[in-house]
This record gives sequence, C-alpha cells and structure tokens, in this order.
Amino acid sequence: MDKISSSGLSPYRFYSAQEWGAFRANEQLTLGEEEVQRLRSLGDTIDLDEVARIYLPISRLLASHVESMQTLFRERQLFLRQPDSRKTPFIIGIAGSVSVGKSTTARILKELLARWPNSPQVDLVTTDGFLYPNAVLEAEGLMQRKGFPESYDVAAILRFLSDIKAGAPEVRAPVYSHFVYDVVPNEFITVDRPDILIFEGLNVLQVREMPKDGKAVPFVSDFFDLSIYIDADEADLRRWYISRFMRLRETAFRQQGSFFHRYSKTSTDEAMAIAGSLWTNINARNLYENILPTRPRADLILRKGGNHMVEQVALRKL
Repeated sequence: MDKISSSGLSPYRFYSAQEWGAFRANEQLTLGEEEVQRLRSLGDTIDLDEVARIYLPISRLLASHVESMQTLFRERQLFLRQPDSRKTPFIIGIAGSVSVGKSTTARILKELLARWPNSPQVDLVTTDGFLYPNAVLEAEGLMQRKGFPESYDVAAILRFLSDIKAGAPEVRAPVYSHFVYDVVPNEFITVDRPDILIFEGLNVLQVREMPKDGKAVPFVSDFFDLSIYIDADEADLRRWYISRFMRLRETAFRQQGSFFHRYSKTSTDEAMAIAGSLWTNINARNLYENILPTRPRADLILRKGGNHMVEQVALRKL
C-alpha cells in the first residue's frame, strides 16, 4: 500500500509525530492513563504519551474549526436575515480499514473535545448500526460482503445525518452488537442536538457514480465539516486483525451466544488460517476496492507505523 505523496504538488502538509506534537502548545492533557486504557480497543497500543503527542493537538485544531464554523453560521444567518437559535452540529467523519484503530481514535477525540473550556456536547455514532440486518444480507447473498458499501442502508444514514445537520431534536440511530454480529432489533441511541457529532465507519468517505443529468446525489461525506482517515500498511493491518481475532478467540468468542463461538473450538492453526482467510477474502478486498480509494478525500490523514502508533500526520492545506 503506497504512502500518500509528499511532493510539492500535494494538497497536504506533512508532519512527523514529533513535529505534530509541538502543536499542543501549552494545553494540558485532561485524560488519565486509566481512562486511555478504558477507551482503547483490543490490540491498540495507544498510551498517554501518544494521546498528548497526536490527539491533544488534533482536538485543539478541531475545537478551533468548531468555533470558526459556529461564527460563520451566525454571520450567515445575519446576512440572510434569518435569525435561528438552533444549533448546527459540527460533524467529524472518521474512516479507515478494519483493525486500524478508528474506534479508539473516535472515543479519545470525543473525550478530549468534551473537556474543552466551553464543555461542548459531543456524541459518537458508528455506521455499524446502519448495516442491513443479517437476515437481509443473507437473503441478498451479501453476508460475505458485510462492511462493503452495499451492505449499508445508505438512505437511512443520509436521513440521520440530514436531521442532525438540520438541528432536529432526538434523532435516533440503530444499535449494533459485535457480540451477536448483528443489528439489535428495536434498540436505538438518541442524539439530541450536539455541538459536535463524530461519525465513524469504514466507508464514510465513499462516493457513488455521478449522475449524467446533473441531479443532486448526496454523499455521506457531504454532511461532514471535517474528515479524518486513519492509514497503515496492509501487512500491518493484516497482522493486527489476526492478532485481535486470536485474542477474541480466547475471550469473547468463548461465550455462548457469540456469533463466532464456533471459532473458539478450533485449533490454533485452524483459527490462524480462518483469520487469514477472512482478512484476504473480505477485509483486504474491501480495503483496496472501497476504503483506500477514499483516503485522498480526507482533511486529515493519520499514518500509523507497525507499532500501531501514529508516525505521520497529513493536514490538507487551506
């Protein structure tokens, strides 16, 4: 997997992890080590130093963007002579491959942003809940393409984000269970006019074929005010995925009711082979066909090294 170009023609400015860390300025880290350990996903090696070096400066940048957007919104309302007291939430999209650490990044940023002096309300929603239920995927022959763009109810995602951006109260998002590997029937989370919404998922920067007649075709990313792509070499992604699979085989998969319970009964060699096959036939295909091609659309790209730590930050030029 090629790295993004750092040539003079690139629309990004590139910073090493050390250079990026200087942008925290004098901001104090408000998270503790125990909180970071609670927020990180299985297999993610993020620690307090990484949060201070990478994620605290990102939260500072995002807080600045949110404040600027709110000012622009008020100025536009005055210009249009349409006073409106409703909040227009700032929406952050986070994309990247399976096992790259999207969930950890989203949770860390949610906590950091909520602790800025003005104490904004920050909500986090993942696209998992917008997957079609397994029964639908099975009927359509899509279970082996779960996580691919066609396995999501895109219309429902667009309605959700449109309502959020319009400042609608109590917008509901469906809930997904990784334990049973399916959408939970009749269970929802309610998002009530947050200042910031973090929307995380594999394909949130995905585009579709443009219409020949010029009709408006909304993309999920049209509702984002800023987007983040988390990047890593495919060999590292594969290694992290298999490692996580093997650890889950010794923990969650052993519980009755787990969708993957059958894998806890296989030998170590069989489990390794299964994990490798799942990566090659599903996740790697989705990565190269759908996820990686969206990387150039992101405003901020976090490039991880083999130790799961961010080694480079690319920020789109203004």
